[in-house]
Amino acid sequence: MSTMTVSFPGGKHVDAEYGGFTIRTDQPPRAGGEGSAPQPFDLFLASIATCAGIYVKGFCDSRQIPTQGLGLEMRIERDPATHRVAKLAIEIRLPAGFPETHREAVIRAADQCAVKKHIFAPPEFEIRTV
Repeated sequence: MSTMTVSFPGGKHVDAEYGGFTIRTDQPPRAGGEGSAPQPFDLFLASIATCAGIYVKGFCDSRQIPTQGLGLEMRIERDPATHRVAKLAIEIRLPAGFPETHREAVIRAADQCAVKKHIFAPPEFEIRTV
């Protein structure tokens, strides 16, 4: 088991220590923060996009496909009634010369994202006081 430790350094800042890194968050000024770091939910969304990205990059690297110009864009569509995320659409920007025969395979690689898999098979949550 691994442990993530959360601290409150002041204002609306909430930091997490994990794996030797400090992950800083803040709230925007309209919510009483300084806007000095991403909001926690923004990190969640970024984890999905970057996770898909590392699988795409690994796919290209393992096939010695040049990655200059490779990129991803994730569109976030919200339900207007609930304001919740309704759809995440990831577009993979392929580099010039990307082999046509690998287009479907690179999509399957992005689909292997471990963050996405955890959404479809979520962990059990236990919250308690100590």
